[in-house]
Amino acid sequence: MKAVCWTGIHSMKVEQVPDPKILNPHDAIVRVTSTAICGSDLHLYDGIIPTVKRGDILGHEFMGEIVEVGSAVTRRKVGERVVVPATIACGNCWFCEQQLWSLCDNTNPNADIAEALMGYTGSAIYGYTHAFGGYAGGQAEYVRVPFADVGPMPVPDHLTDEQVLFLTDIFPTGYMAAENCHIQPGDTVAVWGCGPVGQFAIQSAHLLGAERVIAIDRVAERLEMARTKGRAEVIDYSQPGQSDVVEVLKQMTGGRGPDACIEAVGSEAHAYGLMGAYDKAKQVTRLETDRPHALREAIQACRKGGVVSVPGEYSGFIDKMPMGAFFNKGLTMKTGQTHMHKYMRLLLPRIEAGEIDPSFVITHRLPLDEAPHAYEIFRDKRDKCIKVVLQPS
Repeated sequence: MKAVCWTGIHSMKVEQVPDPKILNPHDAIVRVTSTAICGSDLHLYDGIIPTVKRGDILGHEFMGEIVEVGSAVTRRKVGERVVVPATIACGNCWFCEQQLWSLCDNTNPNADIAEALMGYTGSAIYGYTHAFGGYAGGQAEYVRVPFADVGPMPVPDHLTDEQVLFLTDIFPTGYMAAENCHIQPGDTVAVWGCGPVGQFAIQSAHLLGAERVIAIDRVAERLEMARTKGRAEVIDYSQPGQSDVVEVLKQMTGGRGPDACIEAVGSEAHAYGLMGAYDKAKQVTRLETDRPHALREAIQACRKGGVVSVPGEYSGFIDKMPMGAFFNKGLTMKTGQTHMHKYMRLLLPRIEAGEIDPSFVITHRLPLDEAPHAYEIFRDKRDKCIKVVLQPS
């Protein structure tokens, strides 16, 4: 079969690889009909996250048709059209029973790698390095899906792939980020980053009752999407008079600051000036693994007693954090990999009811063979690219 393989920093190739096989009686094989490139995949593309190996198949946003099931699979059947959550969960451990699916104890066979960095391991993730299990990802024609009775969710035929594909990751991620804000009627929510996750965080903040959403970015087409599709007020920090985001937010909120701040940028935040240069230099020399400029701003901008929600991906260690502001303002921070299994089932009815059509975020549709080009334009924000969907056939 064809699959998108990581072959080095800024190097992706579509290669012929062996078809996946049933390895465990609880497995299924899914023929992929749609798959997407996630912002988190760019961290692998850029070489920011360790333990990715040459030849690894990437991708954790995919859906398709079940074509084979193991002997122990009882709830799923051949022929079902399913979306597959990005995280892999067993369904039986204490964390899964608490609906903390992304913290599953039993799906990462390389738990020792994650434990060395974080103390404990979370769940495995498709196509997301060997620290998260080393499972082949979904940017391919076929995928082996473990714990098939737990993860894959059937979707109705009257909804298109593009309407349901993002239930695998970015829609639940944006929704959980907004839910973590404990939004109350009348609240103002600020969102750093208007990429795909940020767009869904904006939409979800409105769904959960926010009165105002303020979106922060530097890319014109992303800000335009946030304004027109997400009804957000926007800050372009690359423009004169808007570069001091914390001060601009104070002015927009009568000096109090946003009630909640969502940091949807993560480990490769861009910043101008001395601090931006500092983070890049330390990241290149591996003295710092992530660039946390957006997180610093969110902590500084949030009102006293507010919430900072962080769906942005971080891989290791950061420094120069304003912990004095975090402590003295009495802030709460909520973060973590999304509990996909919980939210995909919660959000499907919202799509069916017409409350949201997640396909609004798609700007590019390309065949799987053009994945290397897709990675380039997505990373470099060329051709007004915000979200790419790949079709294997």
